[in-house]
This record gives sequence, structure tokens and C-alpha cells, in this order.
Amino acid sequence: MALPEFTLRQLLEAGVHFGHQTQRWNPRMGQYIYGDRNGIHIMDLTQTVPMLDKALQVVRDTVAKGGRVLFVGTKRQAQKPVAEAAERCAQYYMNHRWLGGTLTNWQTVSKSISRLREIDEKMAEGAAGLTKRERLSMERDQGKLNASLGGIREMGGVPDLLFVIDVNKEDLAIAEAKKLGIPVVAIVDTNCSPDGVDYVIPGNDDAARAIQLYCDLVARAALDGMTAQLGAAGVDMGALEEYGEETLAEEAAAAEAAAAAEAEAEAAAPAEISDEAVSNDAVAAEGVLDLDNKG
Repeated sequence: MALPEFTLRQLLEAGVHFGHQTQRWNPRMGQYIYGDRNGIHIMDLTQTVPMLDKALQVVRDTVAKGGRVLFVGTKRQAQKPVAEAAERCAQYYMNHRWLGGTLTNWQTVSKSISRLREIDEKMAEGAAGLTKRERLSMERDQGKLNASLGGIREMGGVPDLLFVIDVNKEDLAIAEAKKLGIPVVAIVDTNCSPDGVDYVIPGNDDAARAIQLYCDLVARAALDGMTAQLGAAGVDMGALEEYGEETLAEEAAAAEAAAAAEAEAEAAAPAEISDEAVSNDAVAAEGVLDLDNKG
């Protein structure tokens, strides 16, 4: 495999060059604007191409070193492409709602993930011993937790890189990443500020086709990094090539899950915690994260 290639024509066909209405522009994006047409800003794709290529290289290098990439896109048109792309390359995603403290308060988030696993186990066993009301309540909790944390349940710690679709909508995620020194790759439209973004990709962050293209390219870059990582570990890449991307993702996912489980076991080793304490901590964590948000 190799770093994904793309053309200027592909970007044009996906509508990457279309910005927002001229009156809604952010002056900080002025250097990336080519001009305007019918009151709509047009981005300079001759700048987008090398900047996108550089961002893909960063994604590839991060995964090749064993790093974790977190895809972030909670707007309606980004939810499905973000989840599919992250799962395809065995990475992680947040596509429902960014929970305050996801990165800066990872310990609390981990408790909620543990609570989700606990519920999953009970439901898998048939929720034996529970009344109908208790079962319905548990199913509701499972749905809320899975929507909010399902994409990061196997992450095992804070990510090494963020890939963000809309910097205005995901400003909290970017602020948390900046606080922790986590690099951010982001699509930045003409109505956004590139502040806090380490690797800016000037482009349309609303068009479904554009979002699909970005996600596909980042997923392929991550898969290329995965190939390099497995190759460095002595895995027979010739054999894996027969099975393609899916096998690569499965191999990496298994390795990541094992590493996450080992890290959790080491963290839990110093003290023995009762089931009741874990349950109480999980409930408290849910309150902190406001998982009962109306939306």
C-alpha cells in the first residue's frame, strides 16, 4: 500500500472549493480564498492540495508509530462517514456529541466506558434477575452510553492525533486537544478560524461528498501507516495483502484491544475495588458527563 493519491479534479467534483457566503467569512481564512462567485467564497485548491497531502502524511506517520487517531464529526452529514472511516482503519471516533472532558478528564470517561462494558455483559447474559422495568432502564443507559462512547470504548487512553471535520462545531474538542498538546488535523471552511489547528485543510465542511472524500483519504492514510507498523513488527505483509484492508484493520484492532486491556489491568492492579464501588463511580461519571442530555 501507499499514501492515498487524489487529484484536483476529485476535489472539484466533491465541491471542496465551495466556501460560505461572503458576508459570513472569517478574515483569518483570507489567505486561502481564491475569490467569490455569486456571493459565495471560492477556496484556492492549489493550496488545499499540498496541505491535504501533508495532513495525510501526518496521519500515516502517527499510525505507523503505533499512535491512535480520533475522528471527530458530530454534525448530521458527518456522523456516518466518520464512523465508517474510523472502523475501516481500526481507529476511533466521536460522532454523536462531544462530551466535555473527553480528553482532559479521561479517568472519568474511562469509568463510563467500564459501565458500558458492564451493561453489555449483563445484556449478553440475558439480564437475568432483572425486572422488566430494570431491563428497560438498562437498555436506555446502554443506548446513551454507546452513542456517546461506543467509538472510543477500545481506545485505552487519549489519542495521539485528532481529525476534525468542522472546527466551529468541534471547538471544545480542539480546545481540549490544544491543552494536552495533541496535534489536530482539521477541515477549515471560510467561516472558521484556523487557530488551534496544527494541520489546516482549507475546504468545504458541509457537503456530504466532500466529507466522504476527506474521511476516505484519512482512512486510507491510516491503513498505509498500519501496513508500515505491522511490517516493522515482522508481520508477513505478503500474506496479508491477499485479504486487503479488512484484515489489516482486524489485526490492528486486535493488537489495540489487547494493549488497552493490559493497560486497564495494570491500572486496576494496585487496589481491589468492589463491584458496588465500580457501579457507584460509573453512575457519578455519567452525571459529570451529562449523558442524560435531552439531545
